[in-house]
Amino acid sequence: MIDKLTKRMGFRTDPVIFTVSVVLVIVFVASAILFTEAVDTGFGAVSTWIMDKLGWLYILGVTTFLGFLIWIALSRYGSVRLGPPNSEPEYGGLVWFCMLFAAGIGSILMFWGVAEPISHFADPPKQDVPPESAAAAEEAMAFTLYHFGLHTWTIFCLPALAFGYFVYRKGLPFRVSSVFHPFLGDGIHGPIGRAVDIVAVLGTLFGVSVTIGLGTMQINSGLNELFGVPETRLTQLILITVVTAVAVTSVATGLDIGIKWLSSINIIMAVSLLVFVFVTGSTVYLARGIIETTGIYLDSLVSLAFWNDTFGDTGWQGSWTVFYWAWTITWSPFVGIFIARISRGRTIREFVIGALAVPTGFSIIWFSVFGLSSFDIEWNQGGGLVERVVVDEDVPGALFAFLTHYPLTTLVSAVSILIVVIFFTTSSDSASLVVDMLCSGSPASPTRQRVFWGVTEGVVAATVLTASGVGGLDALQQTIIVFGLPFFVIAFIMMAGLVRSLKQEAAAGVIKIRDVQ
Repeated sequence: MIDKLTKRMGFRTDPVIFTVSVVLVIVFVASAILFTEAVDTGFGAVSTWIMDKLGWLYILGVTTFLGFLIWIALSRYGSVRLGPPNSEPEYGGLVWFCMLFAAGIGSILMFWGVAEPISHFADPPKQDVPPESAAAAEEAMAFTLYHFGLHTWTIFCLPALAFGYFVYRKGLPFRVSSVFHPFLGDGIHGPIGRAVDIVAVLGTLFGVSVTIGLGTMQINSGLNELFGVPETRLTQLILITVVTAVAVTSVATGLDIGIKWLSSINIIMAVSLLVFVFVTGSTVYLARGIIETTGIYLDSLVSLAFWNDTFGDTGWQGSWTVFYWAWTITWSPFVGIFIARISRGRTIREFVIGALAVPTGFSIIWFSVFGLSSFDIEWNQGGGLVERVVVDEDVPGALFAFLTHYPLTTLVSAVSILIVVIFFTTSSDSASLVVDMLCSGSPASPTRQRVFWGVTEGVVAATVLTASGVGGLDALQQTIIVFGLPFFVIAFIMMAGLVRSLKQEAAAGVIKIRDVQ
């Protein structure tokens, strides 16, 4: 019956994964609206337990993932290609970088570029230096880059590597369950595999919906700052509708047109904003600061990678780092599969270095420019950002408050709003493409399927944000932390599966000696 229904809709998909996922989404959204407090309380209790009791495991785990990626890139398996031995990359380096960056943390740069450094500057994480001091500024930059540097991209890179290997080298479907093949064999097509893929669909939809919701709040804050547009649910509903419409149009045109061009355009605009702040701000101070901040990050990387707030026990790490890792891991199937989709033909070494080093380098420059400029505003230009972000807790408005200290404020703020819109659009259409692949197992599917998932993401975000307000959005945030735990465990299976399969290939002579030296 389910199979006939999906065929009647013109879909080519796994009817069980598709139908169960849709039903569970409807049930959750309805529950979040009708029983917001109960859902928030229930998932909140579980997510709080995860952050309190398993925080140390997240810290150790993500650092372990990073060590594994470095090892495999430098090992004899580094020259193995994600595809046949003679395959070549489908996309050039610059376009590849633009797409993986826009789908990964491009939107986060705009949201947290000012807000996170200034938050830690005003309230130092370790509580060991005076707030708003030079020492606080150093600590703020160290933690910000820890959150958005190598570790964040590790969370995306590991599943992307696993998906790319098992899909392009083993010919398995574009599904999270494919990474279980070394252990389950054809069992990945059974109940266990389908259950894994259903959880992946739900995690992706909820994770992207939260991001769309937060992005909508930032866009609304910018429009309010510029034009006095009220920050109301109606306004946010209209904004979500516009973003969803653009995302659906993009995903309907395909990867090589919509997502590719939007990603490239957006990176150009973001870099232009970065250069504008650098040139019109304290240029020499920023040039010196980028170099020094790089050193601060590298110097503190090892200690922060293992820091668990054992002695201070302030609870700060659970609400910041552990929350970030849990939330980012929820994104990992989506971003991982998307990055794998655009990375066919690259060697493991080329892939790991490109997916870790290049985005991390860009993040260092971005957060250095916006973070250091924020400190300069507080020290030398009358301040106001600490009060806006920390006291008033207006995180969505941080960027626009920041831009009031620069020339052409209205124009640049308007361009920034457009950048945010496109970043969230590329995240949404990339997620639609991935959710469709999780359900169909193939990147070649009817356009109507991708459009369906694009509309679904917008509906979930709009319904939760406008029908139940911030409480519903909080409930969804708590939910994705819970959904992130299974994928955290799966990441360990990915590492074991990769090594096992590569060793089997080498032993069977499938990987030639020259491929692994």
